[in-house]
Amino acid sequence: MSTVIWGLLIPFLGTGLGAACVFFLKKDLKLGVQRALTGFAAGVMVAASIWSLIVPAMDQSAALGRWAFLPAFIGFWLGVLFLLLLDHVIPHLHRSIDQAEGPKSRLSRTIMLVLAVTLHNIPEGMAVGVVYAGLVSGSGNITAGGALALALGIAIQNFPEGAIISMPLYAEGKSKPKAFWLGVLSGAVEPIFGGLTVIVAGLVVPAMPYLLSFAAGAMLYVVVEELIPEMSAGEHSNVGVVAFALGFSLMMALDVALG
Repeated sequence: MSTVIWGLLIPFLGTGLGAACVFFLKKDLKLGVQRALTGFAAGVMVAASIWSLIVPAMDQSAALGRWAFLPAFIGFWLGVLFLLLLDHVIPHLHRSIDQAEGPKSRLSRTIMLVLAVTLHNIPEGMAVGVVYAGLVSGSGNITAGGALALALGIAIQNFPEGAIISMPLYAEGKSKPKAFWLGVLSGAVEPIFGGLTVIVAGLVVPAMPYLLSFAAGAMLYVVVEELIPEMSAGEHSNVGVVAFALGFSLMMALDVALG
């Protein structure tokens, strides 16, 4: 059980370390640095979705023969549709920021940034939770190393998210401790949703392939909808592309080396 608890807390720790940048950096992150970190995070999430989620989901459905892809296919689309629904329920980050003008624009931008990062953290927490649930139940080919690789990968991509929250808050007048704690709290949904997913997945083991691919679909929706546009906007978008490749290859290596 301690392994599961630590696994769920590792991504949250990544958010906290990123938020702590507010104590060491005097100014907001440069645009190029933000683009590189966003691209790196996108690469990590894509690799994690494939090797830590979709591939194990299909391995667990191998008994279906040529239809082994079906649970992963269904779960993937459920994850995409779930995030699409959340995007409609919670105002979209880019649209809300672009429309934020006047004296309340800074507050609107800050609120929407916090909401967007929190929204992104939900599928990430679920992804870690369902993998550790598979590890505990002994279903599929999920190993302790593979689960740890996913948790570390999510923690790596959470680091820039924590910084992207705390640094702008400090720049807009919040104290460093308050900006730090708001950045940390943006990642609190991860261990919460991760823990809930462990409980649900443990009770419904046959649904594991669907849950794994559900988390993959949700994560890839976040990558395509939010992270890729951010990393490739403006000039020198190749910085984001190179960072994406670096994040992807690192997560791939972690999953194989630790798996």
